[in-house]
Amino acid sequence: MRFDVITLFPAMVETLFDHGVMGRAAEQGRLQLVTWNPRDYAVDRHRTVDDRPYGGGPGMVMKVEPVRAAIQAARAAAQPAPVVYLTPEGRRLDGEVAGGMAGMERVILLCGRYEGIDERLIALEVDRELSIGDYVLSGGELAAMVVMDAVARLVPGVLGHAESAAQDAFSAGLLDCPHYTRPEAVAGLEVPAVLLGGDHAAVARWRHREALGRTWRKRPDLLEQRGMSDDEQALLADWRREHND
Repeated sequence: MRFDVITLFPAMVETLFDHGVMGRAAEQGRLQLVTWNPRDYAVDRHRTVDDRPYGGGPGMVMKVEPVRAAIQAARAAAQPAPVVYLTPEGRRLDGEVAGGMAGMERVILLCGRYEGIDERLIALEVDRELSIGDYVLSGGELAAMVVMDAVARLVPGVLGHAESAAQDAFSAGLLDCPHYTRPEAVAGLEVPAVLLGGDHAAVARWRHREALGRTWRKRPDLLEQRGMSDDEQALLADWRREHND
C-alpha cells in the first residue's frame, strides 16, 4: 500500500517508517510513503503557504494555491486515490474505517497547520474528512501517522504473524484480552492456569471471555453497538460471577 502525505513537515512523518512494524514493511516493499511539501509549490520567493484570515482573528490560514498544487501533483503521480483531510470535523477513525482503507492500493492524506486550510480547498480537492478524536492538535501530521499505523497493520503481510491483526483490540468490536509472559509468578501474581495447560480451544475460549468482560467493564458502549451471541452472553455471565461484578 502507498501513502502520500501532503505536509509542511515531511521529516516528521517520515520517522514513522524508520522503526518497528512500519519500517520492516517498508523495507519489504509492502508499504510505501511519499511526502509532498506545499512550500515546493509556492510561487513567491518566500515560499509562502499561509496568509491572514479574512474577517480578522488570530492565526494564519493555509492558502489554496500551493496546497492544491501539491495535491494535484500527488494525484498525478500514481493510480487514482482519495484525498483524506485530517480534521476533528471528520468521521471518527475506528476499526471499520481502518479496515476499509487497508483495502485500498493508495491514499492521500492532507495535513493542515495553523488555523486550518482555506475552505475552498476542501470543496475543490478533498474527498473525505477523518478525525482521530475530539481535540485539537498543532497540525495533521500526528493524526496522519496514527491513521497510517492503524491502517498498515491490516494490510496483508505487514504484521509478522497472520493472526496478529485479527487478535488486536477492536478487531472483533471488543477490547483485547489480558496477555502474560514469563516468569509464571511476579510479586505473588500468577499466570492463569488455563494458559499453561496447552489446550488451545480452552485458551481461545478464555481469551474471548476475558475480552468480553473487559469490554463490559471498561467500554460497555462497544457491546451495545456490537451485540452478543447467546454463547457470548453465557461467557460474560461466567466472567461476571468469577469477578463478582
